[in-house]
Amino acid sequence: MCRLFLFCLMVTAISCTHQKMLPLPAADPDNGGLILPGNFEAVVVAEGVGRARHLTVNDNGDIYVKLTYNDAMNGRGGTVALRDNDNDGKADVISYFGDYKDEGGQPAGIAIHDGYLYTSTVKYVLRNKLKAGQLVPDSKTEIILTDEDKDLFRHWHSAKPLAFDNDGHMYVPFGAPTDAAQDIKSAGPAGMPGGKGLDPAPDLEWHAGIWQFSADKAGQTQKDGVKYATGIRSALGLAWSPMDNTLYSVVNGMDNFHTRYPKVFTAWQAAVLPAETFVKVKEHADFGWPYAYYDQMQGKNVLQPGYGGDGKIVGRASKFDTPLMAFPGHWAPMDLLFYQGNQFPERYKRGAFIAFHGSTDRSPYPQAGYIVCFVPFENGAPTGKWEVFADGFTGVDTVMNTSDAVYRPMGLATGPDGSLYISESNKGKIWRVMYKGSDKFGDVQLAKMEERKSRSYIKTPDEVKDNMGKGGEMAGMILFNSYCSSCHQRNGMGDNNRYPPLANSEFVTGDKDRLIKIILNGLQGEITVDNKKFNGQMPAHGGFLDDHAVASIVTFIKRRFSDDEKFTLTEEEVKKLR
Repeated sequence: MCRLFLFCLMVTAISCTHQKMLPLPAADPDNGGLILPGNFEAVVVAEGVGRARHLTVNDNGDIYVKLTYNDAMNGRGGTVALRDNDNDGKADVISYFGDYKDEGGQPAGIAIHDGYLYTSTVKYVLRNKLKAGQLVPDSKTEIILTDEDKDLFRHWHSAKPLAFDNDGHMYVPFGAPTDAAQDIKSAGPAGMPGGKGLDPAPDLEWHAGIWQFSADKAGQTQKDGVKYATGIRSALGLAWSPMDNTLYSVVNGMDNFHTRYPKVFTAWQAAVLPAETFVKVKEHADFGWPYAYYDQMQGKNVLQPGYGGDGKIVGRASKFDTPLMAFPGHWAPMDLLFYQGNQFPERYKRGAFIAFHGSTDRSPYPQAGYIVCFVPFENGAPTGKWEVFADGFTGVDTVMNTSDAVYRPMGLATGPDGSLYISESNKGKIWRVMYKGSDKFGDVQLAKMEERKSRSYIKTPDEVKDNMGKGGEMAGMILFNSYCSSCHQRNGMGDNNRYPPLANSEFVTGDKDRLIKIILNGLQGEITVDNKKFNGQMPAHGGFLDDHAVASIVTFIKRRFSDDEKFTLTEEEVKKLR
């Protein structure tokens, strides 16, 4: 028995060594559309696998990808496994598995730890034992952690990425179920314009933080964990750094400052604030949500307007922890990776890669993000500068609406040979990035990537020149929920009595000018919608909603309730009809 065990260990070791020593495959002629620093190349491993979120790579090179919704995969499963049998960089085997439901949320967590594949949904953290040579695990699925919150409203920002330390602990964030700690029952997750935050914020007890659990104990709930850090609105990227054995995270800041607080923030300020942050998460850390936000231009925590802030007042915000580094608002950092492979130049072992999914709510300015960046470290901390590492995901020069971007980078993982794997969520494309240059890598190769920062989706927009005067769907959602949903309902189906449905109504699917005029001037008298008569009264909204607000509401309504996903209304079109 002992000899058989030793033989199996030898076979496994030889297999892993063979995997690492295989020559790198040829890159795609165009690097799969990616723009990379000099001597880096990329090959597309697979595409069309599903709406991919995070991914992980086993010691033998097998790739596992978490998908957004398992019902979107026609029952095939919520996780996909990929294997390259002939070392050409392309997946030869693509297998779906996992009969769990994702509860309508945005799962992110997937990791291999101590021989187990961990996957997470909005409600569960699961794991399966992996067997040597077996691609799809057939072991019993263990439920390691259950989120017992039964209110789906409170599962907003509840994706559960995973990180593991060296002492048997697993770290899982529980995101804030609201954007700014408003009353969720009356305002919904996105909140209402001008709304005050609840004080003290009840969400902080069981949300807006990172909890520490046992990595291998089944049947845990949140009550079995320890609240490790708090004041964190939405953390999609977690990583345990081998450089200092410390937890790090990238955090998504609040949205729609101009829509929510128009008297405090201009549309330009709302496009670039608040910062997306890169934080070092020490035990008992408090990063201030919802009372404070980080302003990267002022370089400090600032009091949130829902608690009396005006964009300048610091007040109670001074007592909270500050980030290591800050990025422009709404770039949506989704994953964080400390590179520990041996393939890339040595400098990449001293720093972190961050995948930015890209913004949704910067209108009337171009959307931004949509890149993978690298943050160099010196003496255990970021240098304060960041580099564009992988670009080309957008496929267009200017992203006015999020749907304009062809790809949206999502997950990061390192393979056993040191290759970097990148997943994206629009079309389910997976890249393998390889380095084929010499040890002489530095400023020359990075110079061209530095020039990429002039792109509209990377640079800080000019307040005047870059204002494109178009409505935004995200702002429209908040405004619709504030001013329209009490009558037409959040699902657009009306109240089946006085107020008509919007979904597939000719008032929505038809002439946009008529819809604009109704919002501006109101409507009264009997109308017929879907062969049913209604005789309510629609008040005029033009007296208190500006052109951008009206353009945003119409953009949201047309996209949501007429299935016109590309529709966008300009402020100028609204202005002409006033």
